Amino acid sequence: MIVVDTNIIAFLVIPGERTIQAGEALRKDPLWFAPPLWRSELCNALALYVRKNILALNTAQEAYQHAAILMETREIPVPHSRVLELAGRSRLSAYDCEFLVLAQEMNSQLLTEDRGILEQFPHLAISLNDFLE
Repeated sequence: MIVVDTNIIAFLVIPGERTIQAGEALRKDPLWFAPPLWRSELCNALALYVRKNILALNTAQEAYQHAAILMETREIPVPHSRVLELAGRSRLSAYDCEFLVLAQEMNSQLLTEDRGILEQFPHLAISLNDFLE
């Protein structure tokens, strides 16, 4: 059981150089969890790829649907009072703190490639490479 940042979900569903690694992470631990915010963040990333003609609209929609099916029963809301508290004590956005709070609540780690999160919360966050070692 692990909390995954949106960037890991994106690696899995958007074909690219990190897709294989994300698939390996899913095989290693198939119980991925995230706060509902992951949906908006992924949709935003996909929209950017569509605007830049990196992905066709139908490919982006398929990627989103794949992620939605994977995460469908694995969204867990977080207490925003804890998110605000953590954001106030760190240099991270409230968006990032939602994922960290969920990892804390679940007594788990946050799988992420976000350097700021990895640097500020090394006890709670783990990179894809380190997770797969």
